Amino acid sequence: APWHLMMSLTPSRGCLLDLPWEDILVPHILCHLPLQQLLSLQRVSKSFQSLIQLYLANMRCFDSSQIGPAIPRAAFVNLLKDNEVLQQLALQNCSDWLTDRELLPIIGQNHHLHQIQLKGCAQLSRHALVAISLSCPNLRRLSLAHCEWVDSLSLRSLADHCKALEAVDLTACRQLKDEAICYLVQKCSRLKSLSLAVNANVGDVAVEEIAKCCPELEHLDLTGCLRVKNDSIRVLAEYCPKLRSLKVKHCHNVAESSLSILRSRGVELDVEPPLQRALVLLQDVVGFAPFINLQI
Repeated sequence: APWHLMMSLTPSRGCLLDLPWEDILVPHILCHLPLQQLLSLQRVSKSFQSLIQLYLANMRCFDSSQIGPAIPRAAFVNLLKDNEVLQQLALQNCSDWLTDRELLPIIGQNHHLHQIQLKGCAQLSRHALVAISLSCPNLRRLSLAHCEWVDSLSLRSLADHCKALEAVDLTACRQLKDEAICYLVQKCSRLKSLSLAVNANVGDVAVEEIAKCCPELEHLDLTGCLRVKNDSIRVLAEYCPKLRSLKVKHCHNVAESSLSILRSRGVELDVEPPLQRALVLLQDVVGFAPFINLQI
């Protein structure tokens, strides 16, 4: 049981709870225990319950995966009701229970958040993103992957208020079109990582604006963006010297003629050069590797 671990830390004289809570127990002992065990400790005594509540109120990072996706709504709200110092909040794949009603109070009282993960939280609404934009001016990283409720108006609010953003994941946010993406990158020129994967509404206009507005860009995911063509990839190569990886798988209008420029610079691509693809296919057909130098 987790309290046996706590009791093993008890000094030979006195009680563990006699140690300074805010100076010793919270920052140097409790922080090393899994959240699930800390919650169990609350059942040991009223004193332990008070100690854990103090810890939760001073917690900088909360990750729901440490508890499990089936955390009850009331339990989640109770865990963070006194916390005003969160810096990282990870609630990915909590679509079964997380709604605006649970999230908005926590966002509203935590103005120091710089990283938020909401991947797959399908029951939220555009009001959640507006709340984030108004309450989190220091936001650096935001994942909204598979949040189809994200629309152009809420994204504009984010762009207007969170200009320090460095990484945004908009995978499968299918309401978004070129215009919304253009507005985002015009306001958030510090972006280093951006995913627009699985969005058939994104095309060359957005990619060219990304290239011209985000000179610090290092990672761009355009997987499945069927409207993206060679011209915008060439603009990307011209304007983004720091680009390290580009994903264009299933972008059927993007050919090697534009990718070769990036490939020659050592940019990591998820599409193999034509010759290598042909050789792999040949190997599958004939059952052995052809004696050809793949580096040609």
